[in-house]
Amino acid sequence: MDGPVLGLSAYYHDSAAALVSGGVPVAAAQEERFTRRRHDSGFPHHAVDYCLAEAGVRLDEVAAIAFYEDPALKFRRVLATWLATAPRGWPVFRRAFPEWVTWKRRALDEVRARLRDRARGALPPVVAHRHHASHAASAYFPSPYQSAAVLCVDGVGEWATTTLWHGRGVELTPLAELRFPHSLGMLYSAFTYFCGFKVDSGEYKLMGLAPYGTPRYAPLIRERLIDIKPDGSFRLDLRHFTFQYGLAMVGRAFEELFDGPRRLPEGPLTEREFDLAASVQQVTEDVVLRLARTALHRTGERRLCLAGGVALNCVANGRLVADGVCDEVWVQPAAGDAGGALGAALAESHRRGAPRAHVARGADAMAGALLGPAPSDAEIAAYLTGHGYPADRLPVRELVQRVAAELAAGKVVGWFQGRMEFGPRALGNRSILADPRDPAMQSTLNLKTKFRESFRPFAPAVLAEDAKDWFDLAQESPYMLLTAQVAAAHRLECREAAEGVTGPDLLRVPRTTIPAVTHVDGSARVQTVTAGRNERFHALLSAFRDRTGCPVLVNTSFNVRGEPIVRTPQEAYACFMRTRIDLLVLGDFLLDKRDQPEWQEEGDWRAAIPMD
Repeated sequence: MDGPVLGLSAYYHDSAAALVSGGVPVAAAQEERFTRRRHDSGFPHHAVDYCLAEAGVRLDEVAAIAFYEDPALKFRRVLATWLATAPRGWPVFRRAFPEWVTWKRRALDEVRARLRDRARGALPPVVAHRHHASHAASAYFPSPYQSAAVLCVDGVGEWATTTLWHGRGVELTPLAELRFPHSLGMLYSAFTYFCGFKVDSGEYKLMGLAPYGTPRYAPLIRERLIDIKPDGSFRLDLRHFTFQYGLAMVGRAFEELFDGPRRLPEGPLTEREFDLAASVQQVTEDVVLRLARTALHRTGERRLCLAGGVALNCVANGRLVADGVCDEVWVQPAAGDAGGALGAALAESHRRGAPRAHVARGADAMAGALLGPAPSDAEIAAYLTGHGYPADRLPVRELVQRVAAELAAGKVVGWFQGRMEFGPRALGNRSILADPRDPAMQSTLNLKTKFRESFRPFAPAVLAEDAKDWFDLAQESPYMLLTAQVAAAHRLECREAAEGVTGPDLLRVPRTTIPAVTHVDGSARVQTVTAGRNERFHALLSAFRDRTGCPVLVNTSFNVRGEPIVRTPQEAYACFMRTRIDLLVLGDFLLDKRDQPEWQEEGDWRAAIPMD
């Protein structure tokens, strides 16, 4: 076993860097958090610099640089697709071909050129791992399992769109794959686009929309769009899609099937969009469950690891647990392309002989996904003092008691602590927190704090030791990637209150004693919190429970619509002052908005917020 490995993902979306030493993730971050450009696809300069600094190594001390996919193989797929769809693909070909023929197919050379100046000595070797191999490595190697079945499902890498693997010890063996253009991720993205959301970023909105509808289009999807086999393998009817050759995911054939043209972005949501979302969600769950059963059967395993963009579908993940498909499931918290950087680094590290020592401890190797940068208390103090921002510095025990009291009184709190999360979820270090018992809190947070669509629910963070009393959850969910029903003891009778209520207004009807984190179908996207993964967040939840009897808080990412999650105290303060967040906690410092020099009691809080 030699030195650390630097992993990179870049040039499609969600560029990132990760550093692994001895098979253990040491640092990882998405480039968007540094550039403030959502889903930044450029070379991750800043993320690379952070990872090297966090690990305390120079680039020339790194054993290898692992890229998350094979650019030459990907180019062959792109070229083959253009040729197969000619002449319809000419507009896409004309726009994209110059980049591919000049540098994208030689992306490893581009990586070398970008990094050469950072190496004082010889540049470490740059190696490529295939896209799905990177996903599989990110799912299995940091998991807590000695052996497991592995399922990776996404849009497309080089050719693969769905792969099955068997992980045993430090070995990860491919078993089966489905190839482009037959892609479950592309199917889901086609409906994302058709319902008026952005592809590669709006899929979670479609998932959140699904409970408002009925799956009346599901039979039509199965009949006309996707042929699903008992083992979960499938083929798309490509006559109804244009993603292979066009600038859009779907065209006229989709409109004819699904009752008219696509919804325009920001246009009104109708019953059709609710029902389309419910329908494709049902079909997606069906495919994922069948694929999972096949993976488990072929490997003889009862534990399952997941990665790839479709693994961020926490509703499908929750079904795997609720339906007893497997004994346990572990999902890579950065399951999308950003996590490919970590997966490539892990794959290369273990190829070079690194062990999986964490398995003996019965824990995963992700450190709670808290792998990003952390400002010191001294840096926070210097920032606040330098700008004249009033703040109280409190001992930890007093801090969590004070914040718990304010949350119980209905205040919204920006909670900024320690190392930033890696992946799309805020897990208690870059979070906006609130009281889930308040029926008005969901609307308040969506419209006055996050400035986002009113139909979107919020997620609960719950003390792991109390989770089963509040949610029908058969295992831990540390990374907010499983949904579960709120436990019967906390459900309310709401049939009369819901009569005549439709669409997003359904979310305002209390269904449980924690309505701010309960979706219209009674489900919640749960994060279970232990002291081992996040001691201070666990202490805050405990203080809130002791005060209110409720071990649950609303936990949503510390950002507003259109912006990445905050990384620095400066970004956290700016978000605090531009929204209806009442209190800001920066490390040990507590800030009250009413004490701040820029505070106004009234005003247009949305004026400076970008809306996309």
